[in-house]
Amino acid sequence: MGEILGIGCPHGPHMRFTDETMANVYFRINLRNAKTPAVLRDPKNWPAKMRAEWGNDEGVSAARRHREEVINGFRAARQALDQFNPDFVLMFGDDQYENFKEDILPPFCVYAFDEFAIGGAKGGRRNEIGPNGILNTGVSNLGIPMERPPQQSRIAGSKKIGTLLAGELVNKGFDVGWSSQFHHSTGLGHAFTFTLDYLDWDRKGFPYPLIPFQVNCYGEDMRMPALGANEWIGRLPDRSEVDKILSKGGVLPPQAPPVWRCYDLGKAVAEIIAASPYRACIIGSSSWSHASLTDLHGFLWGDVESDREHYDQLKAGRFDQWRNLDPDKLRSSGQHEMRNWICLAGAMEGREAQILTYAESYIFNSSKCVALFPPRARDGDIL
Repeated sequence: MGEILGIGCPHGPHMRFTDETMANVYFRINLRNAKTPAVLRDPKNWPAKMRAEWGNDEGVSAARRHREEVINGFRAARQALDQFNPDFVLMFGDDQYENFKEDILPPFCVYAFDEFAIGGAKGGRRNEIGPNGILNTGVSNLGIPMERPPQQSRIAGSKKIGTLLAGELVNKGFDVGWSSQFHHSTGLGHAFTFTLDYLDWDRKGFPYPLIPFQVNCYGEDMRMPALGANEWIGRLPDRSEVDKILSKGGVLPPQAPPVWRCYDLGKAVAEIIAASPYRACIIGSSSWSHASLTDLHGFLWGDVESDREHYDQLKAGRFDQWRNLDPDKLRSSGQHEMRNWICLAGAMEGREAQILTYAESYIFNSSKCVALFPPRARDGDIL
């Protein structure tokens, strides 16, 4: 009988930037953007916590604290991962026009590789490596210097386990995709590589075979070139601009998979692993509300209040309620990527979450949560 450890965490790029440049992604960009309403650009109209976070040094001190909180959470998660010593790690993460483009955009896809390249996305343009793609030069694709540039490396996967998992999911009625080659990039997308980097912040290596599990979190909001991907760094086009694109013959991608389907898929993954001989860690990787994905506050800060409600549900063990979240509300709150956590929530049904950190933020694009779901013993107790 298999055993499962669960980890929920973010993968945003902010931890890689310097204290001075962390707020550039994307807060300063939108603070200077003429499309941002003037009333929202005036700090007098910001929430008190946001003004305090911005402070007298435009977020430099807050960046240091934010990174420390988040990385301490990742270090605690890595310690639990090493103690559990899984046979493999399955990670739910989204693809942002990195490997899946106009030729194919599946709702779900299991990557089945025996080895993965890390830190080597092809090319340097946004359309080739996604909105948070990183070059190997110490400078992001937004031209912002980084404190922690990525390292070129390769990590193990398991084509055998990935293929078996995809097959068992099909048997359970989930028509997931399966891929043993990259389509448009020489390596994994940033949802996976950034998570691995943060879990290996002290760079001692990552010895566990990885099964990346792509979830199409963005649906019709996927930033494709035909929909103005290069013009909307740090924000989505508004409805009038989308209508203009559509009037010229453009077509939006299909919507993201239903929220309940993500939850049920995660639950099925856990059932498959529980019936196997393997010890596995399941990771759901994303922040929740992204300022860059919601116009509630002019793309300057996210839906902090909604994130706080989800955090309270998680802490209280009521994350099974996420199965019934309103997809339109997720979209309007910029919580597209929460589907990765919802897959994890389905897999962790009936367990309690241990919060390792919750770093709330207004100016660093998203609040960031790291949580642990301890494994069950074979007799059904929690270890």
